[in-house]
Amino acid sequence: MFDSSVYKARRAALARLVKSGCILLPGNDLIGMNYPANTFDFRQDGSFLYFTGLDTPGLCLWLDCESGEEFLFGPVLGMEHTIWSGAVPSLSELAALSGIAGCEAMNGLTSVVQQALGQRRSVHYPPPYHGDTTLLLADLLGASPQGAKTGFSRVLVQGIVELRSIKSEMEVAQIREAIALSAAMYSHLMGTCVPGISEMELYGRSQGLILARGSREAFPMILSRRGEVLHNHRHDQILADGDLLLVDSGVVSPLGYASDITRTLPVSGCFTARQEDVYEIVLRALAEGTSRMAPGVPFVECHLAAAKVVAQGLSDLGLMRGDPAEAVASGAHALFFPHGLGHMLGLDVHDMEALGEDFVGYDDTFKRSAQFGLSGLRMARRLRPGFVMTVEPGIYFIPALIGQWRQERRLEQFINYAALDAYLDFGGIRIEDDVLVTETGHDVLSADIPKSAKDVCKRMGAAS
Repeated sequence: MFDSSVYKARRAALARLVKSGCILLPGNDLIGMNYPANTFDFRQDGSFLYFTGLDTPGLCLWLDCESGEEFLFGPVLGMEHTIWSGAVPSLSELAALSGIAGCEAMNGLTSVVQQALGQRRSVHYPPPYHGDTTLLLADLLGASPQGAKTGFSRVLVQGIVELRSIKSEMEVAQIREAIALSAAMYSHLMGTCVPGISEMELYGRSQGLILARGSREAFPMILSRRGEVLHNHRHDQILADGDLLLVDSGVVSPLGYASDITRTLPVSGCFTARQEDVYEIVLRALAEGTSRMAPGVPFVECHLAAAKVVAQGLSDLGLMRGDPAEAVASGAHALFFPHGLGHMLGLDVHDMEALGEDFVGYDDTFKRSAQFGLSGLRMARRLRPGFVMTVEPGIYFIPALIGQWRQERRLEQFINYAALDAYLDFGGIRIEDDVLVTETGHDVLSADIPKSAKDVCKRMGAAS
Protein backbone atom coordinates (compact mmCIF):
# COMPACT_ATOMS: atom_id res chain seq x y z
CA MET A 1 0.00 0.00 0.00
CA PHE A 2 0.90 3.63 -0.33
CA ASP A 3 0.83 5.63 2.91
CA SER A 4 -2.66 5.95 4.38
CA SER A 5 -2.53 9.71 3.77
CA VAL A 6 -2.68 9.03 0.00
CA TYR A 7 -5.98 7.18 0.30
CA LYS A 8 -7.42 9.72 2.73
CA ALA A 9 -6.62 12.53 0.30
CA ARG A 10 -8.20 10.61 -2.60
CA ARG A 11 -11.41 10.01 -0.63
CA ALA A 12 -11.60 13.63 0.43
CA ALA A 13 -11.16 14.76 -3.18
CA LEU A 14 -13.91 12.38 -4.30
CA ALA A 15 -16.31 13.70 -1.65
CA ARG A 16 -15.65 17.26 -2.84
CA LEU A 17 -16.43 16.29 -6.43
CA VAL A 18 -19.65 14.44 -5.54
CA LYS A 19 -20.57 17.26 -3.11
CA SER A 20 -23.63 15.84 -1.35
CA GLY A 21 -25.15 12.58 -0.19
CA CYS A 22 -23.24 9.40 0.63
CA ILE A 23 -20.92 7.19 -1.38
CA LEU A 24 -21.20 3.41 -1.25
CA LEU A 25 -18.19 1.78 -2.84
CA PRO A 26 -18.28 -2.04 -2.82
CA GLY A 27 -15.10 -4.03 -3.14
CA ASN A 28 -15.08 -7.37 -4.89
CA ASP A 29 -15.67 -10.66 -3.12
CA LEU A 30 -14.42 -14.18 -3.74
CA ILE A 31 -16.15 -16.01 -6.60
CA GLY A 32 -16.63 -19.77 -6.56
CA MET A 33 -15.00 -21.70 -9.36
CA ASN A 34 -17.23 -24.77 -9.08
CA TYR A 35 -18.46 -24.50 -5.51
CA PRO A 36 -18.34 -21.61 -3.02
CA ALA A 37 -15.20 -22.62 -1.13
CA ASN A 38 -13.12 -23.33 -4.27
CA THR A 39 -12.58 -19.85 -5.61
CA PHE A 40 -11.00 -18.13 -8.56
CA ASP A 41 -7.96 -15.98 -7.82
CA PHE A 42 -9.15 -12.81 -6.14
CA ARG A 43 -9.04 -9.54 -8.08
CA GLN A 44 -10.00 -6.38 -6.21
CA ASP A 45 -12.17 -3.74 -7.85
CA GLY A 46 -9.92 -1.04 -9.27
CA SER A 47 -11.83 1.89 -7.79
CA PHE A 48 -12.08 0.29 -4.35
CA LEU A 49 -8.33 -0.36 -4.48
CA TYR A 50 -7.65 3.22 -5.58
CA PHE A 51 -9.57 4.77 -2.69
CA THR A 52 -8.65 2.31 0.08
CA GLY A 53 -5.53 0.40 -0.93
CA LEU A 54 -7.12 -2.73 0.58
CA ASP A 55 -6.69 -5.86 -1.52
CA THR A 56 -9.01 -7.94 0.68
CA PRO A 57 -12.32 -9.55 -0.36
CA GLY A 58 -15.76 -8.77 1.01
CA LEU A 59 -15.33 -5.10 2.00
CA CYS A 60 -17.46 -1.99 1.41
CA LEU A 61 -16.57 1.68 1.90
CA TRP A 62 -19.18 4.15 3.15
CA LEU A 63 -18.37 7.84 2.83
CA ASP A 64 -20.57 10.75 3.90
CA CYS A 65 -19.75 13.60 1.49
CA GLU A 66 -21.11 16.28 3.85
CA SER A 67 -19.88 15.22 7.28
CA GLY A 68 -16.75 13.48 6.06
CA GLU A 69 -17.51 10.37 8.12
CA GLU A 70 -15.97 7.17 6.76
CA PHE A 71 -16.73 3.57 7.61
CA LEU A 72 -15.29 0.29 6.42
CA PHE A 73 -17.77 -2.58 6.42
CA GLY A 74 -16.71 -6.18 6.10
CA PRO A 75 -16.81 -9.70 7.49
CA VAL A 76 -15.75 -10.50 11.05
CA LEU A 77 -13.76 -13.68 10.57
CA GLY A 78 -13.56 -16.23 13.35
CA MET A 79 -11.54 -19.28 14.29
CA GLU A 80 -12.88 -21.41 11.46
CA HIS A 81 -11.38 -19.03 8.91
CA THR A 82 -8.09 -19.05 10.82
CA ILE A 83 -8.02 -22.85 10.84
CA TRP A 84 -8.64 -23.23 7.13
CA SER A 85 -7.06 -20.08 5.67
CA GLY A 86 -4.80 -18.63 8.34
CA ALA A 87 -4.95 -15.50 10.44
CA VAL A 88 -5.70 -12.22 8.68
CA PRO A 89 -5.82 -8.58 9.83
CA SER A 90 -8.96 -7.66 11.71
CA LEU A 91 -11.49 -5.25 10.23
CA SER A 92 -10.23 -2.49 12.52
CA GLU A 93 -6.63 -3.15 11.48
CA LEU A 94 -7.62 -2.95 7.81
CA ALA A 95 -9.45 0.33 8.42
CA ALA A 96 -6.38 1.75 10.16
CA LEU A 97 -4.13 0.78 7.25
CA SER A 98 -6.33 2.86 4.96
CA GLY A 99 -6.82 5.75 7.39
CA ILE A 100 -10.55 5.02 7.79
CA ALA A 101 -11.78 6.06 11.21
CA GLY A 102 -14.73 3.71 11.66
CA CYS A 103 -15.49 0.08 10.91
CA GLU A 104 -18.47 -2.23 11.37
CA ALA A 105 -19.52 -5.75 10.53
CA MET A 106 -21.11 -6.06 7.11
CA ASN A 107 -24.56 -6.77 8.56
CA GLY A 108 -24.63 -3.20 9.87
CA LEU A 109 -24.48 -1.68 6.40
CA THR A 110 -28.16 -2.25 5.63
CA SER A 111 -29.37 0.02 8.42
CA VAL A 112 -26.86 2.73 7.44
CA VAL A 113 -28.03 2.71 3.83
CA GLN A 114 -31.71 2.61 4.77
CA GLN A 115 -31.26 5.50 7.21
CA ALA A 116 -29.70 7.63 4.47
CA LEU A 117 -32.48 6.75 2.04
CA GLY A 118 -35.09 7.48 4.71
CA GLN A 119 -33.60 10.96 5.06
CA ARG A 120 -33.95 11.34 1.28
CA ARG A 121 -30.21 11.53 0.86
CA SER A 122 -28.60 10.33 -2.34
CA VAL A 123 -26.62 7.10 -2.14
CA HIS A 124 -24.02 7.20 -4.88
CA TYR A 125 -22.54 3.93 -6.13
CA PRO A 126 -20.70 2.85 -9.31
CA PRO A 127 -22.17 0.44 -11.87
CA PRO A 128 -21.79 -3.17 -10.69
CA TYR A 129 -20.25 -5.75 -13.00
CA HIS A 130 -20.32 -8.84 -10.75
CA GLY A 131 -23.58 -10.63 -10.16
CA ASP A 132 -22.94 -10.88 -6.41
CA THR A 133 -22.32 -7.12 -6.18
CA THR A 134 -25.53 -6.44 -8.11
CA LEU A 135 -27.51 -8.58 -5.67
CA LEU A 136 -25.83 -6.94 -2.68
CA LEU A 137 -26.73 -3.47 -3.95
CA ALA A 138 -30.29 -4.55 -4.74
CA ASP A 139 -30.69 -5.87 -1.20
CA LEU A 140 -29.17 -2.77 0.42
CA LEU A 141 -31.20 -0.32 -1.68
CA GLY A 142 -34.47 -2.24 -1.72
CA ALA A 143 -34.33 -2.35 -5.51
CA SER A 144 -34.56 -5.00 -8.20
CA PRO A 145 -31.28 -6.35 -9.59
CA GLN A 146 -31.97 -4.51 -12.85
CA GLY A 147 -32.74 -1.33 -10.90
CA ALA A 148 -29.45 -1.69 -9.03
CA LYS A 149 -27.56 -2.12 -12.30
CA THR A 150 -29.04 0.96 -13.95
CA GLY A 151 -29.37 3.21 -10.91
CA PHE A 152 -25.69 3.97 -10.49
CA SER A 153 -24.52 7.54 -9.92
CA ARG A 154 -23.24 9.44 -12.95
CA VAL A 155 -21.75 12.15 -10.78
CA LEU A 156 -19.79 9.54 -8.80
CA VAL A 157 -18.53 7.90 -11.97
CA GLN A 158 -17.42 11.25 -13.34
CA GLY A 159 -15.63 12.02 -10.09
CA ILE A 160 -13.82 8.70 -10.06
CA VAL A 161 -12.76 9.12 -13.69
CA GLU A 162 -11.49 12.65 -12.98
CA LEU A 163 -9.27 11.42 -10.16
CA ARG A 164 -8.10 8.09 -11.52
CA SER A 165 -7.24 9.46 -14.99
CA ILE A 166 -4.30 11.50 -13.70
CA LYS A 167 -1.50 9.21 -12.54
CA SER A 168 0.80 10.47 -9.80
CA GLU A 169 4.55 9.89 -9.87
CA MET A 170 4.06 7.01 -7.44
CA GLU A 171 1.51 5.41 -9.75
CA VAL A 172 3.72 5.85 -12.81
CA ALA A 173 6.55 4.21 -10.87
CA GLN A 174 4.28 1.21 -10.29
CA ILE A 175 3.43 1.03 -14.01
CA ARG A 176 7.13 1.20 -14.83
CA GLU A 177 7.70 -1.72 -12.45
CA ALA A 178 5.08 -3.78 -14.26
CA ILE A 179 6.61 -2.87 -17.63
CA ALA A 180 10.04 -4.00 -16.40
CA LEU A 181 8.62 -7.45 -15.69
CA SER A 182 6.93 -7.44 -19.11
CA ALA A 183 10.32 -6.63 -20.63
CA ALA A 184 11.86 -9.66 -18.93
CA MET A 185 9.02 -11.85 -20.17
CA TYR A 186 9.35 -10.64 -23.78
CA SER A 187 13.12 -11.14 -23.64
CA HIS A 188 12.50 -14.72 -22.57
CA LEU A 189 9.91 -15.22 -25.32
CA MET A 190 12.19 -13.86 -28.01
CA GLY A 191 14.88 -16.29 -26.91
CA THR A 192 12.64 -19.37 -26.89
CA CYS A 193 10.20 -18.84 -29.79
CA VAL A 194 11.39 -21.32 -32.45
CA PRO A 195 9.74 -23.53 -35.07
CA GLY A 196 8.23 -26.68 -33.61
CA ILE A 197 7.39 -25.27 -30.19
CA SER A 198 3.76 -25.11 -29.11
CA GLU A 199 1.89 -21.97 -28.18
CA MET A 200 0.96 -23.66 -24.91
CA GLU A 201 4.58 -24.27 -23.97
CA LEU A 202 5.48 -20.64 -24.61
CA TYR A 203 2.43 -19.55 -22.65
CA GLY A 204 3.32 -21.85 -19.76
CA ARG A 205 6.91 -20.62 -19.66
CA SER A 206 5.70 -17.02 -19.67
CA GLN A 207 3.23 -17.75 -16.88
CA GLY A 208 5.98 -19.41 -14.88
CA LEU A 209 8.24 -16.38 -15.19
CA ILE A 210 5.44 -14.03 -14.16
CA LEU A 211 4.44 -16.13 -11.15
CA ALA A 212 8.04 -16.67 -10.10
CA ARG A 213 8.46 -12.90 -9.89
CA GLY A 214 5.45 -12.66 -7.54
CA SER A 215 3.13 -11.14 -10.12
CA ARG A 216 0.15 -12.27 -12.17
CA GLU A 217 -1.42 -11.50 -15.52
CA ALA A 218 -3.27 -8.20 -15.85
CA PHE A 219 -5.54 -9.92 -18.38
CA PRO A 220 -5.62 -13.29 -20.17
CA MET A 221 -2.60 -13.38 -22.45
CA ILE A 222 -3.02 -13.38 -26.23
CA LEU A 223 -0.25 -15.58 -27.63
CA SER A 224 -1.16 -16.88 -31.06
CA ARG A 225 0.06 -17.51 -34.58
CA ARG A 226 -3.47 -16.48 -35.63
CA GLY A 227 -2.99 -12.80 -34.99
CA GLU A 228 -5.95 -11.88 -37.19
CA VAL A 229 -8.22 -13.04 -34.33
CA LEU A 230 -7.95 -9.89 -32.23
CA HIS A 231 -8.60 -11.43 -28.80
CA ASN A 232 -7.41 -14.98 -29.40
CA HIS A 233 -6.94 -16.63 -25.99
CA ARG A 234 -6.45 -20.16 -27.33
CA HIS A 235 -2.96 -21.64 -27.23
CA ASP A 236 -3.52 -24.82 -29.27
CA GLN A 237 -1.20 -24.33 -32.26
CA ILE A 238 2.29 -25.61 -33.08
CA LEU A 239 4.54 -22.89 -34.48
CA ALA A 240 6.15 -23.44 -37.87
CA ASP A 241 8.74 -21.78 -40.08
CA GLY A 242 7.30 -18.61 -41.58
CA ASP A 243 4.69 -18.06 -38.86
CA LEU A 244 4.17 -14.81 -37.01
CA LEU A 245 3.47 -15.01 -33.27
CA LEU A 246 1.41 -12.14 -31.88
CA VAL A 247 1.77 -11.72 -28.11
CA ASP A 248 -0.39 -9.17 -26.28
CA SER A 249 0.14 -9.39 -22.54
CA GLY A 250 0.37 -7.48 -19.29
CA VAL A 251 1.35 -8.06 -15.70
CA VAL A 252 0.66 -6.22 -12.46
CA SER A 253 2.95 -4.35 -10.12
CA PRO A 254 3.01 -5.08 -6.36
CA LEU A 255 0.21 -2.52 -5.83
CA GLY A 256 -1.89 -3.73 -8.76
CA TYR A 257 -0.94 -1.38 -11.61
CA ALA A 258 -0.90 -2.94 -15.07
CA SER A 259 1.35 -3.08 -18.10
CA ASP A 260 -0.02 -3.86 -21.56
CA ILE A 261 2.50 -4.62 -24.30
CA THR A 262 2.18 -6.25 -27.72
CA ARG A 263 4.97 -7.56 -29.90
CA THR A 264 4.72 -9.64 -33.08
CA LEU A 265 7.58 -12.10 -33.52
CA PRO A 266 8.87 -13.96 -36.60
CA VAL A 267 9.03 -17.61 -35.55
CA SER A 268 11.86 -18.29 -38.01
CA GLY A 269 14.00 -15.64 -36.36
CA CYS A 270 13.60 -13.03 -39.07
CA PHE A 271 10.72 -11.65 -41.10
CA THR A 272 10.05 -12.60 -44.70
CA ALA A 273 10.10 -9.67 -47.12
CA ARG A 274 6.30 -9.60 -47.24
CA GLN A 275 6.00 -9.76 -43.45
CA GLU A 276 8.55 -7.00 -42.97
CA ASP A 277 6.70 -4.76 -45.46
CA VAL A 278 3.53 -4.97 -43.35
CA TYR A 279 5.45 -4.84 -40.06
CA GLU A 280 7.13 -1.59 -41.04
CA ILE A 281 3.75 0.00 -41.84
CA VAL A 282 2.47 -0.89 -38.36
CA LEU A 283 5.69 0.39 -36.79
CA ARG A 284 5.36 3.71 -38.66
CA ALA A 285 1.72 3.97 -37.58
CA LEU A 286 2.80 3.44 -33.97
CA ALA A 287 5.44 6.14 -34.28
CA GLU A 288 3.03 8.58 -35.94
CA GLY A 289 0.26 8.05 -33.40
CA THR A 290 2.71 8.37 -30.51
CA SER A 291 4.39 11.48 -31.93
CA ARG A 292 1.08 13.40 -31.79
CA MET A 293 0.57 12.75 -28.07
CA ALA A 294 0.75 15.90 -25.93
CA PRO A 295 -1.49 17.82 -23.52
CA GLY A 296 -4.59 19.19 -25.22
CA VAL A 297 -4.40 16.89 -28.24
CA PRO A 298 -7.56 14.81 -28.81
CA PHE A 299 -6.56 11.15 -28.83
CA VAL A 300 -8.88 10.61 -31.80
CA GLU A 301 -6.41 12.74 -33.81
CA CYS A 302 -3.61 10.35 -32.86
CA HIS A 303 -5.79 7.45 -34.00
CA LEU A 304 -6.61 9.04 -37.35
CA ALA A 305 -2.96 9.96 -37.95
CA ALA A 306 -1.97 6.32 -37.41
CA ALA A 307 -4.82 5.16 -39.66
CA LYS A 308 -3.59 7.38 -42.50
CA VAL A 309 -0.15 5.78 -42.23
CA VAL A 310 -1.82 2.37 -42.51
CA ALA A 311 -3.81 3.47 -45.57
CA GLN A 312 -0.75 5.00 -47.25
CA GLY A 313 1.39 1.96 -46.53
CA LEU A 314 -1.17 -0.49 -47.85
CA SER A 315 -1.61 1.68 -50.94
CA ASP A 316 2.14 1.48 -51.51
CA LEU A 317 1.80 -2.32 -51.39
CA GLY A 318 -1.06 -2.23 -53.89
CA LEU A 319 -3.69 -3.42 -51.40
CA MET A 320 -5.46 -0.08 -51.10
CA ARG A 321 -5.80 2.77 -53.57
CA GLY A 322 -6.96 6.34 -53.83
CA ASP A 323 -6.23 9.22 -51.52
CA PRO A 324 -5.29 7.87 -48.06
CA ALA A 325 -7.04 10.73 -46.24
CA GLU A 326 -10.25 10.06 -48.16
CA ALA A 327 -9.90 6.33 -47.54
CA VAL A 328 -9.62 6.91 -43.78
CA ALA A 329 -12.53 9.36 -43.79
CA SER A 330 -14.66 6.69 -45.45
CA GLY A 331 -13.50 4.00 -43.03
CA ALA A 332 -11.91 1.82 -45.71
CA HIS A 333 -8.75 1.27 -43.66
CA ALA A 334 -10.85 -0.44 -40.98
CA LEU A 335 -10.96 -3.58 -43.13
CA PHE A 336 -7.34 -3.99 -41.98
CA PHE A 337 -7.34 -1.92 -38.74
CA PRO A 338 -10.78 -2.49 -37.19
CA HIS A 339 -10.07 -1.30 -33.63
CA GLY A 340 -9.05 1.87 -31.83
CA LEU A 341 -5.49 3.05 -31.33
CA GLY A 342 -5.45 2.54 -27.57
CA HIS A 343 -6.93 3.05 -24.13
CA MET A 344 -6.09 4.31 -20.66
CA LEU A 345 -3.89 2.15 -18.45
CA GLY A 346 -3.72 2.00 -14.66
CA LEU A 347 -5.17 -0.26 -11.98
CA ASP A 348 -7.24 -1.82 -14.75
CA VAL A 349 -5.68 -2.77 -18.05
CA HIS A 350 -8.56 -0.97 -19.79
CA ASP A 351 -8.49 1.54 -17.01
CA MET A 352 -11.92 2.19 -15.44
CA GLU A 353 -13.78 0.36 -18.20
CA ALA A 354 -16.10 -1.09 -15.54
CA LEU A 355 -17.41 2.45 -15.02
CA GLY A 356 -18.44 2.73 -18.66
CA GLU A 357 -16.13 3.33 -21.61
CA ASP A 358 -17.94 6.49 -22.71
CA PHE A 359 -17.40 8.08 -19.29
CA VAL A 360 -13.67 7.38 -19.54
CA GLY A 361 -12.86 8.11 -23.16
CA TYR A 362 -15.54 10.58 -24.25
CA ASP A 363 -17.10 13.78 -22.93
CA ASP A 364 -19.42 16.61 -23.95
CA THR A 365 -17.10 17.55 -26.81
CA PHE A 366 -16.17 14.13 -28.17
CA LYS A 367 -18.92 11.64 -28.99
CA ARG A 368 -18.44 8.08 -30.18
CA SER A 369 -18.59 7.56 -33.94
CA ALA A 370 -20.96 5.02 -35.49
CA GLN A 371 -18.47 4.21 -38.26
CA PHE A 372 -17.08 0.66 -38.28
CA GLY A 373 -13.60 0.66 -36.77
CA LEU A 374 -13.77 4.19 -35.42
CA SER A 375 -16.68 3.10 -33.24
CA GLY A 376 -14.24 0.81 -31.41
CA LEU A 377 -12.01 3.69 -30.32
CA ARG A 378 -12.05 3.50 -26.53
CA MET A 379 -10.56 6.96 -26.03
CA ALA A 380 -11.19 10.10 -28.07
CA ARG A 381 -11.02 13.08 -25.68
CA ARG A 382 -8.16 15.48 -25.13
CA LEU A 383 -5.03 14.18 -23.47
CA ARG A 384 -3.86 15.63 -20.15
CA PRO A 385 -0.54 15.40 -18.28
CA GLY A 386 -0.60 12.26 -16.17
CA PHE A 387 -2.64 10.16 -18.58
CA VAL A 388 -1.04 6.78 -19.30
CA MET A 389 -2.20 5.39 -22.64
CA THR A 390 -1.58 2.34 -24.75
CA VAL A 391 -0.80 2.95 -28.42
CA GLU A 392 -1.43 -0.22 -30.42
CA PRO A 393 -2.04 -0.02 -34.17
CA GLY A 394 -2.34 -3.20 -36.17
CA ILE A 395 -2.91 -4.64 -39.62
CA TYR A 396 -4.92 -7.83 -39.90
CA PHE A 397 -6.09 -9.93 -42.84
CA ILE A 398 -9.38 -11.43 -41.63
CA PRO A 399 -10.66 -13.76 -44.38
CA ALA A 400 -14.32 -13.70 -43.29
CA LEU A 401 -14.38 -9.89 -43.10
CA ILE A 402 -12.56 -9.50 -46.42
CA GLY A 403 -15.02 -11.93 -48.01
CA GLN A 404 -18.05 -10.07 -46.68
CA TRP A 405 -16.80 -6.65 -47.80
CA ARG A 406 -15.77 -8.07 -51.18
CA GLN A 407 -19.21 -9.60 -51.75
CA GLU A 408 -20.82 -6.26 -50.86
CA ARG A 409 -18.30 -4.43 -53.08
CA ARG A 410 -17.86 -2.22 -50.08
CA LEU A 411 -15.58 0.79 -50.58
CA GLU A 412 -14.02 -0.92 -53.60
CA GLN A 413 -12.80 2.45 -54.84
CA PHE A 414 -10.24 2.27 -52.02
CA ILE A 415 -9.59 -1.49 -51.74
CA ASN A 416 -7.89 -3.76 -54.28
CA TYR A 417 -9.77 -6.94 -53.45
CA ALA A 418 -8.05 -9.00 -56.15
CA ALA A 419 -4.64 -8.33 -54.60
CA LEU A 420 -5.85 -9.50 -51.19
CA ASP A 421 -6.12 -13.14 -52.29
CA ALA A 422 -2.39 -13.54 -51.72
CA TYR A 423 -2.73 -12.28 -48.11
CA LEU A 424 -5.64 -14.38 -46.82
CA ASP A 425 -3.19 -16.64 -44.94
CA PHE A 426 -1.07 -13.76 -43.60
CA GLY A 427 -2.54 -13.42 -40.10
CA GLY A 428 -2.04 -10.15 -38.27
CA ILE A 429 0.54 -7.79 -36.80
CA ARG A 430 0.06 -5.51 -33.80
CA ILE A 431 2.70 -3.51 -31.92
CA GLU A 432 1.85 -1.79 -28.66
CA ASP A 433 3.63 0.57 -26.27
CA ASP A 434 2.60 2.20 -22.99
CA VAL A 435 2.94 5.99 -23.10
CA LEU A 436 2.80 8.66 -20.39
CA VAL A 437 1.53 12.10 -21.35
CA THR A 438 3.86 14.69 -19.79
CA GLU A 439 3.61 18.44 -19.34
CA THR A 440 5.50 18.99 -22.60
CA GLY A 441 4.73 15.91 -24.67
CA HIS A 442 5.03 12.21 -23.92
CA ASP A 443 7.33 9.51 -22.56
CA VAL A 444 7.29 5.99 -24.03
CA LEU A 445 7.52 3.89 -20.88
CA SER A 446 8.07 0.63 -22.77
CA ALA A 447 10.74 1.94 -25.16
CA ASP A 448 13.31 -0.62 -23.97
CA ILE A 449 11.31 -3.62 -25.21
CA PRO A 450 12.64 -4.35 -28.74
CA LYS A 451 10.23 -3.51 -31.55
CA SER A 452 12.16 -2.51 -34.67
CA ALA A 453 12.43 -5.39 -37.12
CA LYS A 454 16.22 -5.31 -36.79
CA ASP A 455 16.17 -5.38 -32.99
CA VAL A 456 13.54 -8.11 -32.79
CA CYS A 457 15.42 -10.34 -35.21
CA LYS A 458 18.73 -9.67 -33.45
CA ARG A 459 17.19 -10.65 -30.12
CA MET A 460 15.77 -13.81 -31.68
CA GLY A 461 19.19 -14.82 -32.91
CA ALA A 462 19.04 -13.88 -36.59
CA ALA A 463 19.83 -10.88 -38.76
CA SER A 464 16.98 -9.11 -40.51
